[in-house]
Amino acid sequence: MAEVKRVGMLTGGGDAPGLNGVIRAVTMKCIEDYGHEVVGLKRGWKSLLDPEQDTVMPLGVEDVRYILQEGGTILGSSRTNPYKKEGDPEKVVKQLEEFGVDALVAIGGDDTLGVAKRLHDDFGTQVIGCPKTIDNDLSATDTTFGYDTAVSIATDAIDKLRTTAKSHERVVVVEVMGRHAGWITWGAGLASAANVTLIPEVEPDLDQIASIFEKRAKSGEKWGLVAVSEGVTLSEEFMTQNAETDEFGHVRLGGIAETLAKEIESRTGIETRHVVLGHLQRGGTPTAYDRILSTRYGLRAAEAVNNGEWGKMVALRGNEIVTVDLSEATDETKTVPNDLYKAAETFFG
Repeated sequence: MAEVKRVGMLTGGGDAPGLNGVIRAVTMKCIEDYGHEVVGLKRGWKSLLDPEQDTVMPLGVEDVRYILQEGGTILGSSRTNPYKKEGDPEKVVKQLEEFGVDALVAIGGDDTLGVAKRLHDDFGTQVIGCPKTIDNDLSATDTTFGYDTAVSIATDAIDKLRTTAKSHERVVVVEVMGRHAGWITWGAGLASAANVTLIPEVEPDLDQIASIFEKRAKSGEKWGLVAVSEGVTLSEEFMTQNAETDEFGHVRLGGIAETLAKEIESRTGIETRHVVLGHLQRGGTPTAYDRILSTRYGLRAAEAVNNGEWGKMVALRGNEIVTVDLSEATDETKTVPNDLYKAAETFFG
């Protein structure tokens, strides 16, 4: 195991509220407690494939002391895949050496952590992973930072849309992020008392949905709210904005809310509109919960670096922050259990 003097950090994939909390905690713990030098590598894995003049960002205690409440990431991000082209993984390893980075903290979702795992397995890269996704779909940890903020934002949006839906006697279909797992939609739908909540894990029944709003209209409530995950399908195919994919092969989802709104209106005769929350769910100030959770993750990641727990990821298990193999983070998508969805179904109508 090589001695650690200089710790590098990068953030990859979509931004999430709480990223700066991790950066702050790793930096302050590594410097104050362990005497390591810390640098940020700007723009995710792109920093190691296509470095720019400002790629290496020295991080000191005063640089990060007050970034906890800021959304986004001071290090920037990208959806760069170092394993897309032959020879690129070797470039990453060489660039780390040229930057003098002895240990790397990779903060990201399954794509970012998947790359980290492969670099560790293939080259022995001294890397620690930190789970980041607003989707809360990483199986190795109970909760990911950013999720609480995303649910709070979506809940607030649906609460606001209720007043206009009632005023104009409309059904409003709200499209919420969630490709394969409906955690944000489930949480926001339950918390906002949406009339119908639809997630990718459960195939929607259009006749049942229409009957709910027809029944409401007969009782004098000719309005309603539907929370739907962007990954919900009415056939076997995702609804997408276009045919393009990112470097990890993911399509850009979008369109289910608009399609569902048309179906509801044609089946019930009730005017129906759709709203896409999109990147609103990623932005803004993290909640207190996410500030605390991201801080705890960062502190444990710094400890893992100092202990040489390479190839591991920090994770929340119960009330404890532990380390698990990176493979656990990427092997399986954590989806919403049926019993939790049934709890939301209790309030449909």
